[in-house]
Amino acid sequence: MDVIIQWTYITPKKQEVILTSDLLPVEKALLLAEDFEKTGRVKELTFIDRRNTEWTKKELAKLLQEIETEPHDIIAYFDGGFDNETLEAGVGAVVYYQQNHQPYRLRVNRRLGQLTSNNEAEYAAFWFVVQTLEELGVHHLPVVFRGDSHVVLNQLSGVWPCFEKEHNAWLDRIEEKLKELGIQPIYEPISRKQNKEADQLARQALEGKMIASTIELARKGIDKDE
Repeated sequence: MDVIIQWTYITPKKQEVILTSDLLPVEKALLLAEDFEKTGRVKELTFIDRRNTEWTKKELAKLLQEIETEPHDIIAYFDGGFDNETLEAGVGAVVYYQQNHQPYRLRVNRRLGQLTSNNEAEYAAFWFVVQTLEELGVHHLPVVFRGDSHVVLNQLSGVWPCFEKEHNAWLDRIEEKLKELGIQPIYEPISRKQNKEADQLARQALEGKMIASTIELARKGIDKDE
């Protein structure tokens, strides 16, 4: 979870100035806020999340304590592939998250039937990653969604319109589930190279190789942007 710090600073001449920080991880923001308050020149201090919700330091510290034992700091990758001969699709999901101060990676795929195109396979893949998050117990948290299907991500974010009836049905289904789970989506289109893990899982599903694994990562993590 990332937040902006906004505080009223009192100058030595008793003038008040409202200052704001960059978007920061909540843990870092809380530490900085404590340092600001030690100066004795802070009159008011609030935190603002990506949805423009305001938090007090006490509320944010309590939230951080509550979510520490649950999956959080989540980045979810998805990809879908389609076989024109068999009319079957393979979908893959990779989820990076933190839990109990430890980073994890979940990898899972599935083979699906009754789809009509590669585009529909991409919508199905996004739906699959949302289902995976639900099974993981993710709720009422921001989630970064990454995939190389710019169509799906830009339509979900409202940047691009969707004119196909079948695709709109997928969008409605996805948006309803995100709302039900209280997930605050952050959509980040990436290149196919950056999405190689989810792409491989989708291809393996089409080949009949099913994957379902969760591993504990080294604390330094891995570079998920490569």
